[in-house]
Amino acid sequence: MTSKRNIPARRFIKPTFNFLIEKKRDGGEFSQEEIRFIIDSTLDGEMPQHQLAALAMAIYFSGMSAQETADLTEEMMLSGEVIDLSHIAKPKIDKYSTGGVGDKTALVLVPFAMASGVVVPMMCGVEHDYVINTLEKLAAIPGFKSHQTNEQFASQLSRIGGAIVAQNPDLAPADAKIYELRKETGTIPSLPLITGSVLSRKLAAGAEGLVIDVKWGNGSFIKDLEQAKQLARSMTRVGRSMKRRCVALVTDMNQPLGDTVGTALEVREAIQLLKGEGPEDMKELVLKLGMEIVRLAGVAGSTLSAKQTVQRHLSDGSALAKFKELVKAQGGDTSYIDHPEKFQQAKHIRKLPAPKRGYVHTINAAMIARGVHLLGAGRENPHDKIDYSVGVSEVRKVGTQVKQGEPLMMIHYNDESKLEQALEYFKNAYRLAPKRPTPPPLIVERVA
Repeated sequence: MTSKRNIPARRFIKPTFNFLIEKKRDGGEFSQEEIRFIIDSTLDGEMPQHQLAALAMAIYFSGMSAQETADLTEEMMLSGEVIDLSHIAKPKIDKYSTGGVGDKTALVLVPFAMASGVVVPMMCGVEHDYVINTLEKLAAIPGFKSHQTNEQFASQLSRIGGAIVAQNPDLAPADAKIYELRKETGTIPSLPLITGSVLSRKLAAGAEGLVIDVKWGNGSFIKDLEQAKQLARSMTRVGRSMKRRCVALVTDMNQPLGDTVGTALEVREAIQLLKGEGPEDMKELVLKLGMEIVRLAGVAGSTLSAKQTVQRHLSDGSALAKFKELVKAQGGDTSYIDHPEKFQQAKHIRKLPAPKRGYVHTINAAMIARGVHLLGAGRENPHDKIDYSVGVSEVRKVGTQVKQGEPLMMIHYNDESKLEQALEYFKNAYRLAPKRPTPPPLIVERVA
């Protein structure tokens, strides 16, 4: 079911680590053998941490060519087990997002794709600091289990066509080591390292194709639009070079997605979307990403047919039924899907009043996410317990007119002391202006 790296030895004179660092520092290009040596030395601990840190910084500043990035991706993918899903005849397409505040699209797109005859082998890794990941949201459903062996993962994909589980440490272990180092060295935004990290993990989990949502803005770790476009091009180019189908959308993350940010609140919103309802921005993003999934999988040809496929499965209940099937397969209580009012609810709900009359001019999504974390929806350290009932709802969007005292959002909380800390972030997240601004487009660019 799985296969490990098995590359015959070839004649290769090992370079010194200093040589490799200086080569990249000076803009040189690594050969595939040199990249393999770096990955092997990272795995066995032969390369000292301080030199690996220096190498990551050199890559951050000097970049990598398309060929180097493809070689890095392949070597990291082959650094551990690779799940073989060739026994499943259906197309296997995964979806990846660089992380967004209020982004619950995975909860909708995975069951939609399953209903469309597409297999979705989704393994979720860590997100950047203030983003609540998909697994933390699904954990709001009592009993839901996110950890599976590779064999259980492949078996579930064969049975029902989809799974959303935690990343297994035996897949792309070299990436895990490099990622931890990147967090400590300020090299998380390196485009080739992001590309290699994401693709190595996704391809090791068995994906034949990938739909990528590259987010940019104040709610993303990618603040610059041009950098987001470059990342989209890098990922699609490397994906194609590895003979995988790949398409990316660059999307706006300068305000939260949907009407809610939290865990249970977001799952409830996802259930709305699976019924063809919910906020317009989320419906638009689900539609566009869903169309890319079915086109990439080959189950819909034209743009019109792809659009009709998405709309049909979100209106006829088939996607919702697949969500229940997935939740049941992973131990979750499906009665919460039928009766969302059963989810934990906060003891208190308080509005964030608009300080003056005007239009919502800008929103800092990262501040809202940080405030929601402080309420208890996220973990400050790995041992913290998540409060699934807290978060914000009815989030007013850019361009919305408000009167003084009207709510900019509703805050769901249990602890007054945590609310006081979070309020500072919520208040500072909003900027009002006397004139209506032009809301930014949600979909900025498509890269295929």
